[in-house]
Amino acid sequence: MRIRDITFVKGAASWSGLPSDGLPEVAFAGRSNVGKSSLLNALAGRRTLARTSGTPGKTREFNYYLVNGGLYFVDLPGFGYAKTSKQERARWARLIERYVTERDPLRLLVHLVDSRRAPGEIDRSFIEFMRGQDAPYAIALTKCDKLSGNERAKSERGMREALAALGLEIPVFSTSSQTKRGLPALLEWIGTIATIHT
Repeated sequence: MRIRDITFVKGAASWSGLPSDGLPEVAFAGRSNVGKSSLLNALAGRRTLARTSGTPGKTREFNYYLVNGGLYFVDLPGFGYAKTSKQERARWARLIERYVTERDPLRLLVHLVDSRRAPGEIDRSFIEFMRGQDAPYAIALTKCDKLSGNERAKSERGMREALAALGLEIPVFSTSSQTKRGLPALLEWIGTIATIHT
């Protein structure tokens, strides 16, 4: 898949605000400090398409980006941002769960996990949740430029073992927004799966 054109369309803070045009959607999920906005910028070849910040938890909406006029990339709110209230975190968790289980245009979901750390409780819970869902699912291990070659291999192996323990065999991509490592393969997978399921 080659991104020829991508534009920010809207941010939706509630279910009723999600687009109603039926275009296929590729969603990106992960903890609030995992680098979702940076990855989206790198995939798009833009520096400022998605807003990045040194303060985790800035994405408080479902941010929609129109890609090549035919599908959306959706930046989901980050999980587990500690400085939001427990009530707000629960509300966003319910909305993300509803999005994954009920959103008809959802074609696939990319779950971002920091390559430098073992999956935490929130990531493991989300992986278990995705096990029973219909949408194709992949893991993108982020910030792999911070690791040596041996450490990257260990990170990938650990993730595949964690997935195998849950009976999951899904794609795992080691990625870097800085060096662009893994991004062509991730885009190719997105393009193939989104086309198949459109």
